Amino acid sequence: MDDRVAVITDIHGNMPALEASLSRIEELGIERIFCGGDLVGYGPHPSEVCAAIEDRGIPTVYGNYDYAIARDLEDCGCAYVTQHDRDLGRRSVEWTLAHTDRRSKDFMRDLPFDLHLEVGSKGVHLVHGSPRKVNEYLFEDKPASLYERLAKAEEASTLVFGHTHKPWVREHGGVLFVNCGSVGKPKDEDPRGAFAVLSPAADGVNVTIERVAYDAEAVAREVAEAGLPAEFAEKLVAAA
Repeated sequence: MDDRVAVITDIHGNMPALEASLSRIEELGIERIFCGGDLVGYGPHPSEVCAAIEDRGIPTVYGNYDYAIARDLEDCGCAYVTQHDRDLGRRSVEWTLAHTDRRSKDFMRDLPFDLHLEVGSKGVHLVHGSPRKVNEYLFEDKPASLYERLAKAEEASTLVFGHTHKPWVREHGGVLFVNCGSVGKPKDEDPRGAFAVLSPAADGVNVTIERVAYDAEAVAREVAEAGLPAEFAEKLVAAA
């Protein structure tokens, strides 16, 4: 059996990006897929994304957006810095609440906070934001001391997460930290979707970040036509 694992996360209602990522995973011959959450929010296909993940039986943890929309909450738990961003976020939540069907909300409500799996003989811990909180941002430039503390509390040798939409991989305190990036809403100036591939290695786990092109301009048009904020469409294309 192929021990490789693909981890997708932060799809954010972007069905074409999800389809492109799943197609790439199939091309790579990877059979095991896990999802780090945030299936919905910002994008025009929340119910379609949830149905695809559920129908494929992909083990998934909830993201902060999933938690809120599943419970009809008006706060997605996002750390918006400016009032302008908070206003855009409010509009996204309102739209997503109105356009996510009951099946999808029920599916997201039942998702767990975290999952444990193995790659080869090594334990892997999957969360959305951090092991401490679903909406904690683990940015690459945060102090090493933070990651040393997280490593001390971590039983698995690899911690996999998303939430920031910016991929990075680094070891701290004997634990490999893996941010998968974002399938449907990248923020690293590369509009292609991103996901992580974990492979067994003699001394642990090897990680590669795969990038997948899709028709981002077409999705951006759908975002605008759906009545979502124009900035969401612009950022899909620019990925800034």
